[in-house]
Amino acid sequence: MPKILIIEDEAAIRRVLVKILSEENDTYNVDEAEDGLVGVEKIKKEDYDLILCDIKMPKMDGVEVLEAVKKLKPEIPIVMISGHGDLDTAVNTMRLGAFDYISKPPDLNRLLNTVRIALDRNKLVVENKMLKKKVSKNYEMIGESKAIEQIKTMIDKVAPTDARVLITGPNGTGKELVAHWLHQKSDRSKGPMIEVNCAAIPSELIESELFGHVKGAFTSANKDRAGKFEAANGGTIFLDEVGDMSLSAQAKVLRALQESRIQRVGSDKDIKVDVRVIAATNKNLKEEIEKGKFREDLYHRLAVILIEVPALNNRREDIPLLVNHFSDKICTEHGNPKKLFSDKAIKLLQNYDWTGNIRELRNVVERLIILGGNEVTESDVKAFASK
Repeated sequence: MPKILIIEDEAAIRRVLVKILSEENDTYNVDEAEDGLVGVEKIKKEDYDLILCDIKMPKMDGVEVLEAVKKLKPEIPIVMISGHGDLDTAVNTMRLGAFDYISKPPDLNRLLNTVRIALDRNKLVVENKMLKKKVSKNYEMIGESKAIEQIKTMIDKVAPTDARVLITGPNGTGKELVAHWLHQKSDRSKGPMIEVNCAAIPSELIESELFGHVKGAFTSANKDRAGKFEAANGGTIFLDEVGDMSLSAQAKVLRALQESRIQRVGSDKDIKVDVRVIAATNKNLKEEIEKGKFREDLYHRLAVILIEVPALNNRREDIPLLVNHFSDKICTEHGNPKKLFSDKAIKLLQNYDWTGNIRELRNVVERLIILGGNEVTESDVKAFASK
């Protein structure tokens, strides 16, 4: 039920507005405030879908209310109510973020039409925000352990910001899932997310891969080429295994972070980029710094927020959920009915030494689905899990 707040110091006008809205649509929940101060206090405590606010009021006028609401809850549409002499001010409030204005005395059709449009618009805004918060099923983070819940809470706090994040943890723990959650729950989710596996790119090519190159920069540079930082402009770049990056590439990444500018290999022209950087590594970067293999200044630039993803052996209580998730997914991919795992089979898997973490568990579940019986049993696990 849409909830509407009317902020109006004239009781007669308030009664008219309440009567019009209540009679037109009995699903509207209409609340009232006799002045701006009372209205702002109500807005702090309650969630409203629409605010109708008079411009000229004692104690706190409509412009001040508008400015306060835009700081408190900027998504709420505000329709200003203007007297004949307030039209210039009403128009100015549109520049300040008001949705629309209506004149006194309120015209029935104009009022109802404005309210309907404002509520429809607010519904779309809310739905878009909810969609933005949803993460693609390809990157679901499965688990209810304390460690995983702490990571999810951290992601919800950090994602809406542009803070750089360094994700640490052993191979196969799902560091890339954390990176995707951070991107998809951020305001950059409509922009690209570009992934770079720093360990998979030869050291002599990493700078070209990250920053691009100009024609003739090196032997095989037959034409100008944009790098990953340019491709990620307006979005997020995920530097996976950043601990394997060469020192010369680290220096250029540091400059990109400091100045939001890059240079293609072979060029002295600066290119401005707007990129959020998320990095991940399975190495202890502080030890790498002591060995002279990683720049300390780059570490501090990357590690504004640290998120450590635990090894599977440290979150064994999540294994039943993970097995069920992988069983569903793998059977769907193979076009087979879902296979159940016996309690004893699950228990045995929980006691397994998962040196390969989540990645290894998924492979084992797939193997058991293919080679096991109609129900995967303890015997199946003993026969096939460690092969």
